Amino acid sequence: MTRRINTICRYGTVAITCAVVSSFMWAQSDSGKASVVSDRVNTADVHTAKAPTPAHDDTFIIGKNDVLAINVWKEPDISRSIPVRSDGKISLPLVGEIQAAGETPLNLEQNIATRLKSFIEEPEVTVIVQQINSEKFNILGMVTKPGTYPLVGSATVLDAIALAGGFRDFAKQKSIYVLRRNADGTEARLLFNYKEVVKGQNTAQNIVLQPRDTIIVP
Repeated sequence: MTRRINTICRYGTVAITCAVVSSFMWAQSDSGKASVVSDRVNTADVHTAKAPTPAHDDTFIIGKNDVLAINVWKEPDISRSIPVRSDGKISLPLVGEIQAAGETPLNLEQNIATRLKSFIEEPEVTVIVQQINSEKFNILGMVTKPGTYPLVGSATVLDAIALAGGFRDFAKQKSIYVLRRNADGTEARLLFNYKEVVKGQNTAQNIVLQPRDTIIVP
């Protein structure tokens, strides 16, 4: 009887020991998994912390009086919204004065980054045109407020007439035309019959304006 009890106790001890070892191994396994998950999260954080890839614009030409949003990653003292001066330049800390008018946002990004390399390792620069003030059109003749206006969005001839306060007395509303300079230097005359357009007739005359278009209201 005593021998049986001793045997049971021995096997019981082994079972308990195995259970303890097994629990320890599971704990180590779970700890390892947690470590892997933690490493993955940390890796994701590292990737997230990288500077965003700038959305480059290599077509628009920056002009005088345009407002630019310039962001230098992790450099809030340099990042700012700034208008292009009448001399076509802007001024930034560490960069100094730099030509902006006549450049694309992409070129300006690269030029600013080049100057910052003396102070910042691998500077990430983004230039966004916040407000376009350099593109304008003219409206002359028999309107309430003739003059030069900023070209905003997809403004049409009707939009321009409304912006100029409408017609004055005796305006020849059927004989309006738009003068547009072509790329080869020639000038085109595009007819606009206000009476037809407001009646929904021949609405293709209500063209979207381009920079430097001049609307003549005789």
